[in-house]
Amino acid sequence: MKIILYVMLLAAAVITSYIFPLPEMILLSIIMLLAGFYLLISGADHFVEGSCSLARKLKIPSLIVGLTIVAMGTSAPELAVSISAAVSGSNSLAISNVIGSNIFNLLMVLGVCSAIKPIDTNDSVAKRDYPISIGAMALFVIFILDGVMSRIEAAVLIIALIAYIIMSIKLAGKDKSDDDENTETVFSPVKCALGIIGGVAGIVLGGNLVVDNAQSIAMAAGMSETLAGLTICAMGTSLPELVTSITAAKKGENDMAVGNVVGSNIFNVLCILGVSGVITPIAAEGSAIIDGIILIALSLIAYIWYLTGKKMSRGEGVTLVVLYAAYMAYIIIRNYM
Repeated sequence: MKIILYVMLLAAAVITSYIFPLPEMILLSIIMLLAGFYLLISGADHFVEGSCSLARKLKIPSLIVGLTIVAMGTSAPELAVSISAAVSGSNSLAISNVIGSNIFNLLMVLGVCSAIKPIDTNDSVAKRDYPISIGAMALFVIFILDGVMSRIEAAVLIIALIAYIIMSIKLAGKDKSDDDENTETVFSPVKCALGIIGGVAGIVLGGNLVVDNAQSIAMAAGMSETLAGLTICAMGTSLPELVTSITAAKKGENDMAVGNVVGSNIFNVLCILGVSGVITPIAAEGSAIIDGIILIALSLIAYIWYLTGKKMSRGEGVTLVVLYAAYMAYIIIRNYM
């Protein structure tokens, strides 16, 4: 399904270039951007498969694998883009990629899923994980109020991530059932190694392609790095969450959709911004603080809807999608004013 999606996007880019002629360099940048997204997503998939298979060979419990390898693997596209941006000095792109991805996850992924089928409230998510996701973003906003997040403050985010993983493993371990036997296929050591190495290579190369070509497209279109991160990069790196969550919603597995969104948002802030900030202190523009506050406000609105009535209704899901459209309109107008 992901491959079909990228083929459709590539075809749309080529067809659009014939209807509305684009400079060859811009068309090439669009194609390379899509190639970068494909490498990112495919690389993350291979990395997760190889790592999980190796973990099963080493008899590591699937619970720990799910809470660490898989969780971080699904955030690998955002991590690669943000680290590449941080290394190249494009801090605004690193921040906006995370904030934009979290807003996309919250409004589009959660909104579309609940519009397909109302999402019942999960007590553990409502009482623990969702508040942690809001608290993580609030902590980051506090750190950048002075215009920069230092390496020490970034390290605090990483420590918070480690504490969250440890807490999740301990709490989940208490509820661990006896049916933890894993029947999935275990790859050979060579295939595990190829999956891990190839996956990392795809993630790194894809991240560089996305950052370089997103910047080229942004400059040609008169977009700021912040707008490029909030739109092009955020949507592209969040496609896996959207596809996975919609598939889960159609099957009636909305708990998976909610967990995917909340877990991804926590890792995006604590892991990605933490690692990026340790590599190089992150300078934040005033717009980043505003977008961070908007994300917190939207998270609170969605949280209230998630709690009330013990479910998120179709109407509330549609409203989240409308809010995303309104936010897109706001940041585009803000960029060109």
